[in-house]
Amino acid sequence: MSKPSGVGPSTNGSVDPFAWWRAAGAYAVDAAQRAVLYADIERQVGDQYRTQREARTPNVLHFPAELVMSGLDLPRPVNYGLVRIQASEDRPADPAKRPFVVIDPRAGHGPGIGGFKPHSEIGAALEAGHPCYFVGFLPDPVPGQTVEDVMRAEAAFMRRVAELHPESEGKPAVIGNCQAGWQILMTAAVWPELFGPIIVAGAPLSYWAGDNPMRYSGGLLGGSWMTALASDLGNGRFDGAHLVQNFEQLDPANTLWSKQYKVYANVDTEAERYIDFEKYWGGYVFLNDVEMQYIVDNLFIGNRLSTAQLLTSDGVRIDLRNIRSPILVFCSYGDNITPPAQALGWITDLYASDDDVRAHDQTIIFSTHDSIGHLGIFVSGAVGSKQHRKFASAIEQINLLPAGIYRASVDDATKQEQKLLHDPYLLSIRASGIDEVRDIVKPDPESDRRFDAAARVSDINLALYRSIWQPWVRALSTSQSAHWLQTLHPMRLQFEAWSSQHPLACLIRSSAQYIREHRQPVDEANPWLHMQQRCSAALDRALDDFRDRRDHIYALWFDMLYGLPLMQALAGHAYGESAAVRQHPGSTPEHLALMAARLRQIESSVDQGGVLEATLRGLLSVLSQRRAVDERYYHLAAQLLEQQAPGRWSLAELRAAIREQTLVMRQCGSAAIEAIPGLLKSTPADTIRKAGEAITQMAAIDKEPGAEDEAVRHALQQVQALFEQAALEQQAPMDEAQVPQLAPARASATATRPKPAARRQPTAARGKKGVR
Repeated sequence: MSKPSGVGPSTNGSVDPFAWWRAAGAYAVDAAQRAVLYADIERQVGDQYRTQREARTPNVLHFPAELVMSGLDLPRPVNYGLVRIQASEDRPADPAKRPFVVIDPRAGHGPGIGGFKPHSEIGAALEAGHPCYFVGFLPDPVPGQTVEDVMRAEAAFMRRVAELHPESEGKPAVIGNCQAGWQILMTAAVWPELFGPIIVAGAPLSYWAGDNPMRYSGGLLGGSWMTALASDLGNGRFDGAHLVQNFEQLDPANTLWSKQYKVYANVDTEAERYIDFEKYWGGYVFLNDVEMQYIVDNLFIGNRLSTAQLLTSDGVRIDLRNIRSPILVFCSYGDNITPPAQALGWITDLYASDDDVRAHDQTIIFSTHDSIGHLGIFVSGAVGSKQHRKFASAIEQINLLPAGIYRASVDDATKQEQKLLHDPYLLSIRASGIDEVRDIVKPDPESDRRFDAAARVSDINLALYRSIWQPWVRALSTSQSAHWLQTLHPMRLQFEAWSSQHPLACLIRSSAQYIREHRQPVDEANPWLHMQQRCSAALDRALDDFRDRRDHIYALWFDMLYGLPLMQALAGHAYGESAAVRQHPGSTPEHLALMAARLRQIESSVDQGGVLEATLRGLLSVLSQRRAVDERYYHLAAQLLEQQAPGRWSLAELRAAIREQTLVMRQCGSAAIEAIPGLLKSTPADTIRKAGEAITQMAAIDKEPGAEDEAVRHALQQVQALFEQAALEQQAPMDEAQVPQLAPARASATATRPKPAARRQPTAARGKKGVR
């Protein structure tokens, strides 16, 4: 860190001819000291790499954990494991709260990034009082394990977590980061009954969408035959260092200069952060050849997940429309690996309209960040202490949302809002739709046609490789040759080349210790330091310019090559054809028949229900006039329920009732509102009035002094009139029963009064088991 050193161009207002020389000398001392300290930091990184490499279960988890279940013990073993995160004594986990399961990506690096810092996804769940679990993995896969085997293991982990928390209000909430995001959605599509709300962060699901330069690499390299070659050279294992190297190449300025320069320029303060991050960045893991080939062929190049084209080995279609849990998609415009278009494109790939989303009873919430990078979504303390903390604390509110598409945002709370929430941030959720998602994704049929041609060329090249070259490559590859290729990989060499085992390491370490004790940082006003900063900025700009031109050339080459009529013909597309390459998955006759029966059931239930259904209809009628709601509504509703009807309805019953009454309101319109007095005909008048007051209090949120929303006011007046009508109808018989009589007769009248009709059961089963 720099400090004033007394070096300057003038003294007492006069020109000092030796000032520049003194400044140069001070800068030279500081630069030399920083160079030695930087070299010592890199030495520590090399030592850390060797220690992690020798560990049996390397990870970067910040929190203590205990093993609950090993994937090695499953009928189809995998290198995954489930651990329980141990909560601190001052903030123990609440056994009644929904457990959280955080799953890290196996995309080249080791596990732990979801709990890398105190303010992280795991930290947010623990702070909210939820029991928390983590799914990690070993560096080496079980020979022969497949993506489907991992899916089955994740399903087994979810069953185990649910068994450990029978008193929980719902099924486990799951957070899937990056690669783990699409994998957990695949699992939930096959076993939807195992999952509560699902949060996918930075997870690519539609690989042809957007303008990410990484999506062109497969086509420009001729397809997935390169993946097969790399796996064969690795003797059946794909080295995750290849994936990390691909990530590095996306941002050459950061890879070649900025990351190291930041440490060198701030060597007194950046050491701990840099060493901790390199512990994760240098923790390379392996995938089986069949795993990696499946991922590249079916996802990266084939893009078959987002249109329900994948099948399991026993013939079950992996259709994301089968997921019954709310799905929260968190992505960022600053993410150059998974931009919002790739994170959200599956929605426009699967659904043609908002009615299509609601017909499949699916709840989708998306939230975007303006600038955070890919790793920042999981690692950044700012994101962990804001977005992830709010998602965790409001998970039950998210779980209650009816079917449809919503957009969530986290903003600073006002002082009044903080009093209610006890939180500096406010989570707001507003109704969105397929059109807003389409504006982000910007589907391009012409681009899809080119990518389809690239996928076809990939299949051809892969078949040629397997027929001609693969037998020879496998015959010449051995475990020893694979070991040396992995050891000499450039991503590993940068850690192996410099550590305490180097002959000069002892000298650097002792010199660094002496320098720390006699540090002479340069003055921040030093002109040579300014020159260093300007040169660094110029190099950054040059490398960024190179990156932009390179990516532009890649896009031009790809579009030109796969837009050729010959390439289009190989994919089965005639010149000038305008039909969409990938149609939305059609609804099956069984689903259409189910929906028709469901609509008939909804229409017949317009006059069925009790005080809960009537209150929900009134509340939905009023709140539908507002486009957005925030968590204050949920907190106020929870307070009112606790005061007026403690323990009367479980969260599962509330969720089922909310979703059902939303469908009733949407299908039956005004008839559903006009039926409110009939629903309340067996409810005491004071209960009816309390329900009406609750609706009024909920409607008062966001009401600005002196300015009333006319639509909200009109809807509220209508609902209040209906509730008051029902209360008066119930009060009239009571008044008649209270006419002065002899005490025995009055008691008899009370005894013969009809009992209130039983409240209609929600569609979901009562109790806490088997709920989401």
